[in-house]
Amino acid sequence: MSDQTMPRHALVFGASGLVGRHLILALTQAGARVTAAVRTPESGTRVKQWLRAHGPSRPVAIALVDFKSSELLRGGPAAYADVTEIHNCAGSFRFGMPAEEARSANVGIVESVLNFAADLPSLHRVVHISGYRVGGQNPDSVPWSSAHRSRVYTKLGGYEASKVESDAVFQAKARDLELPWTIVNPATVIGDSETGESEQYIGIASTIKQLWRGTATALPAGKDVFVPVLTVDYLATFMAAAAVDPDTVGKSYWVLDDATPPLGELLSAVGHHLGAKVPKLRIPIRVIRRLPAALTQADPETLGFLSTDRYPTGPAAELASRHRLPMPDVHRSLNRWADYLAAHRFGAAMDRDRRYIQAGAVRLFELGTPDANRLILPGLPVNADAWSDVAQGIGARAVDLPGLGLSGGAGTTDWEHWLPVALGDEPAELIGHSIGAAAAVLTADRFPDRVTALTLVSPFFLQPRARAGIFTRPVIRRYLRHASAAALSRRLTGTEKSAEALTSTVEDLKRGRAKSVVQHLGHASSKHWRDEITEALKRFSGPVRIITGSEDPLTQNAAREFGALSNVRLLSLPGAGHHPQLTHGTELIELLHDATLASLPRT
Repeated sequence: MSDQTMPRHALVFGASGLVGRHLILALTQAGARVTAAVRTPESGTRVKQWLRAHGPSRPVAIALVDFKSSELLRGGPAAYADVTEIHNCAGSFRFGMPAEEARSANVGIVESVLNFAADLPSLHRVVHISGYRVGGQNPDSVPWSSAHRSRVYTKLGGYEASKVESDAVFQAKARDLELPWTIVNPATVIGDSETGESEQYIGIASTIKQLWRGTATALPAGKDVFVPVLTVDYLATFMAAAAVDPDTVGKSYWVLDDATPPLGELLSAVGHHLGAKVPKLRIPIRVIRRLPAALTQADPETLGFLSTDRYPTGPAAELASRHRLPMPDVHRSLNRWADYLAAHRFGAAMDRDRRYIQAGAVRLFELGTPDANRLILPGLPVNADAWSDVAQGIGARAVDLPGLGLSGGAGTTDWEHWLPVALGDEPAELIGHSIGAAAAVLTADRFPDRVTALTLVSPFFLQPRARAGIFTRPVIRRYLRHASAAALSRRLTGTEKSAEALTSTVEDLKRGRAKSVVQHLGHASSKHWRDEITEALKRFSGPVRIITGSEDPLTQNAAREFGALSNVRLLSLPGAGHHPQLTHGTELIELLHDATLASLPRT
């Protein structure tokens, strides 16, 4: 099905973007040599790092592109005489851009790429990404008059209008230059169908973020509002195939998943999957378009995508069938994308090692080294993110307890289900902080052969009981829901120095976790439960390390009783309080690296 006999050499513009990187993977897997055109050396470095992490089959060359220069790439077309295909993924995807900025970013780039392509002697194809709402423009309308351009940009906004114009310009200029071209009009691009990975947070992703945060007040009404989606890996594979298929020359393809559910149903399903509170209110699209942006929380340019239109997907489906490209299941892909977005806090936490794991009916969030044999169980009211530096420092993983942080579930009633899964397949050392220490002890009591050792940091059940004082649970809950990161830092550590480390904790508390924290606090105040955990700890025969801050010691009885046991070592961090991971992280890491735990005997 290839229209060329010489080896494939693909030149990819916009290589550092979401589509560009996945396209490079697809091209290398198809056996093509690839040159990635990026704007800065730093972008090139990031592309190579990303590709190494995702395992391309062939090395990739990096070229610096300057779209404002007469010499697009250093050395000009002569330096790229063996390029057989160009993929234009470059441009700017941002709503609210001024007209001239948008036109320069999208129309100007198209013109530059085609001028460069015209002087490549081995070129067989130029593939251009347009869009499902803007594709199919009339090339005979080019050049646009100033009046027509003004009307279109005023009506559609800078981004969408520039994509409409660039679609027409691409066709017209490619025809004039006698270049073989193919246009791909993708739907809203979501994450990888297997991993959910994505770094685009506008459009539907921004609405999902509102649902996740609990700030969405209504969803679009109607079963015919269709905003189709498409996984980025499928789009990349489709483009790689279309570039060498002789039947695609001079054609545009609408690539989208016709099985995408109506928008309101899609958002509702994703919201329920994330455990978010889904609004019951449904508002018709015609009403949403009339509402002020301050109320809809949507950029006015995005409202044009709320449509009942359908699209000519037949040719794309036929090409996909010819190349054996099955469309991934849309519901599974949406869930994996939503998981990735939430696990990475919609771009606020871009560490690679962040994921959800399934423990029965409970979805748990975990960060750190996958399958590490050291597992951190955080305490209240913080989440696993507050332990990320420690986890990285000791090569461990940390998991949010059910009902806390990013994990689903109802709380301690779910411990029975998630404990075995959180442990993993191999025996592990459990590092439990505060109420996480309780989870660690109860796990060791139930699965003694799967727990190699216990490290208990600030174990509340061995420390003086906090006085209830005058504060009721509603008052505590209200405080937690409205406290700033600085205020919470002062409450937990006495200073505001840990405010940045508590930003995600505050976000979780605001979106509903405050109620769960208060429920856990109530459970932790139970003398019966404290005694039960203490007895379970006595039954554990493996090595135990108990770490407390000097400002947050054990009770005298607990220190005396457990200090006398040969398998227990008591350690104190000078100057630390109940949250040493926030105030004394370096010292805590050093203690956790101490190998003496392994030398403690089993009793």
